[in-house]
Amino acid sequence: MFLSIVFLVFALTAAIQLFYYFRFNLGVILYKHPDTISEKKPVSVIVCARNEAENLNKFLPAILEQDYPVYEVIVVNDCSEDNSYDVLGKYLQKYPHLKLSTVNKDPRFTHNKKFAQFIGIKAATNDILLFTDADCKPESDKWIARMTSHFDIPTDFVLGYGGYFKEKGILNKYIRYDTLTIAIQYLGMAIRGIPYMGVGRNLAYRRSLFFNNKGFGNYNHVISGDDDLFVNSNAVKKNTRVEFRIESHTRSIPCSSFREWLSQKKRHFTTAPYYKLKDKFLLVPEPVSRLLFYISFIILLSLQFLWPYVLIIFGIRFISQTVIMALGQKKLNEPGLLAYSYIFDIFSPLINGAIYFSNRPGRTGKYKWK
Repeated sequence: MFLSIVFLVFALTAAIQLFYYFRFNLGVILYKHPDTISEKKPVSVIVCARNEAENLNKFLPAILEQDYPVYEVIVVNDCSEDNSYDVLGKYLQKYPHLKLSTVNKDPRFTHNKKFAQFIGIKAATNDILLFTDADCKPESDKWIARMTSHFDIPTDFVLGYGGYFKEKGILNKYIRYDTLTIAIQYLGMAIRGIPYMGVGRNLAYRRSLFFNNKGFGNYNHVISGDDDLFVNSNAVKKNTRVEFRIESHTRSIPCSSFREWLSQKKRHFTTAPYYKLKDKFLLVPEPVSRLLFYISFIILLSLQFLWPYVLIIFGIRFISQTVIMALGQKKLNEPGLLAYSYIFDIFSPLINGAIYFSNRPGRTGKYKWK
């Protein structure tokens, strides 16, 4: 009886996994961007920076030298204590479309990234806003053109892809794998009419929408969420588009140590409790079913219970996983991850679960954005 129940769990979790593969993930693989030739509307690019002098010097020119007719770049220099002013001053003289907003340090007032974001949005003169980070570099000079080409009348959001630079080491491979799989999920769900998040490394939305919906609203106190929670609260099927052609990608500097990545991941997970209930119901079954799938597979195979059927079901899921991952990494320009993905696929639910449950309630203020 026990093994029969385990087999049913195995078959059910495999079916759930295949549902996610073919319903959502496959949407990214098969998606064809519309060949829209729309009017190139004025755009405001917003970059929040705290002690980012080196990255601003390295990556800001790629933003300032985009092939786009009318746009401004607003850098919010948020309480920087390095030589960010000197770097920005150099570029202010060279690029007339660069604007600077400054948040001065005040010991009586502490704030998260949302406040700096709000300052940048207030300073913007255009309705279409495009966001990225100071440690991000656009993949091409067509970044703005691609990300803003979908803003027709019903569009309020465009969800883009923000990857990380490829470097040596297993941590870098896991960071890129984690970023890729999350992107395939949120882009795929948006394609299927269920937008639930975006990433601030590459996200566009309307300034009018921000103010009409009272900004960051009830989650203003959460250390993260200037991107995913804003999308989760305001994006719907009719007002959301996706853009992930390679020319529209951004690349960011990845964490160089496990401790740094762990802190970043914990900060990101502080937003999870604030997602809409329906999105939680859609998101939780995938990692839970994946974990149960592998556990039940090991039990059944070790005891050789209905092993031919077990291997057939496992093989179907394995082939589907391989095809989705191979085509997904090609679509989002993340080469060299397929072989590692088989191991990461097993352990990532455990890693993410441990990180999520280690974030005790009431600790949202512990993690600083910089």
